[in-house]
Amino acid sequence: MFKIYHNTRCSKSREACSILQDKGVEFETIEYLKTPPTQKEIKGLLKMLGMKAQDIIRKGEPLFKEKFADKKLSESEWIKALAENPILIERPIIVKGNKAIIGRPPEKVLELIK
Repeated sequence: MFKIYHNTRCSKSREACSILQDKGVEFETIEYLKTPPTQKEIKGLLKMLGMKAQDIIRKGEPLFKEKFADKKLSESEWIKALAENPILIERPIIVKGNKAIIGRPPEKVLELIK
């Protein structure tokens, strides 16, 4: 079963959902702004992505520029910041089993469908 960490206001996130639907893939939608992932869940996602917390931060977000742009945080501090400020998490994140990708561009989701 696929999971997609989704923001309904994000066109890339909506496109990734459309690709999954068009391919007939069943998936669970997690609106991560309404139900933010815990620090433990973020650590799990990072492991599946093969990335560090800083790699999935939306550096263009006003909140990042206001509160975090000039900060040097540790990995655990970034994970805590992402859990407390889910708007900073890059989207969409698509999970299948123990693998995950960031769906940018949305067509990257096809890599998980194969």
